[in-house]
Amino acid sequence: MALATTTIEDLHPELVEHTLRRLDGPTLAAASCATMHLRSLARHRDVWRDLCLTTWPSIRHHPGRLQEIIPSFPDSHRSFFGEAYPFPFISSRSAGDAGDDTRLPRELISAVDIYYRGVPVLSCVVETETESQWFNGSPFRVDVLDRKDPDHHGVMESVAVVAPGELTLSWIVIDPEGRKAVNLSSRRPVAVDRHWYTGETVVRYAMASRDGSSAMIGVTVACEEDGGHVREVSLMLEDEDGICLNGKESLAVIKEAMEGVKIGRGRGEEEEEAKRRYEEHMKKRKERKDRRARSETRIDTCCIAIGVSIFLAFMVLVVFR
Repeated sequence: MALATTTIEDLHPELVEHTLRRLDGPTLAAASCATMHLRSLARHRDVWRDLCLTTWPSIRHHPGRLQEIIPSFPDSHRSFFGEAYPFPFISSRSAGDAGDDTRLPRELISAVDIYYRGVPVLSCVVETETESQWFNGSPFRVDVLDRKDPDHHGVMESVAVVAPGELTLSWIVIDPEGRKAVNLSSRRPVAVDRHWYTGETVVRYAMASRDGSSAMIGVTVACEEDGGHVREVSLMLEDEDGICLNGKESLAVIKEAMEGVKIGRGRGEEEEEAKRRYEEHMKKRKERKDRRARSETRIDTCCIAIGVSIFLAFMVLVVFR
């Protein structure tokens, strides 16, 4: 007597879909490749919508224009997740190459979420206008939480954060007109330092080019010395020498990251690679700084030698005149 076999196709579609809603993004994408039946269920828009709302609470707390923008992506929330979750490939081109002004985003929307051991701590959405001359010529900086503005628009949970180094951060930048998005955070910290003056803990998240010779995208989170509560969150872009890029230059880098290749499978190896690239970037920055210091020392030595020679020659002329 042959035993009856049961396949996943025999299960009720609503039961399978309910199970798929509990998966994270990489697992859901892998499951959709298993069978045609799973693929058809995994492509359901509500599955990816729920996944986006769970992964990024900022979208749920501050829907606003995002309710119209995200569904307008080519494949709605599924396309948005595919662009916003992986890590971007930061090229090694010159940070100052801003390209064609007409192709740069005219507006950016930042969806920022901070977690402590998987529990949401801060969710915030910030809109940034990018067409003014002041923005294009000034140092690029986006603040989603400013210590000078206690009435911020973020949603903070009452979580007793005691270890800033265990904070994870997601910073999604969206081009609402071009329907593009990119993750600009390494998720896990690449460095944890203490501010020399305030005593606050400064947690850094960064995305640098693979060879560490071009622009670096950095997010800084400042936490209180006692308790570790988040006080300040900001995004900046720096060139290879640590100089902050202006708005136009930063837009060019962000646009290239949006339109470029996305890498990683969401298994944690991307975070380690981001930290390695940050350390390589900082190492090369220090080497360049040391080379300039040695070069300036040699120039100063030559100038002093020439000055002493001229002075001695003048004294000789005065004595033997």
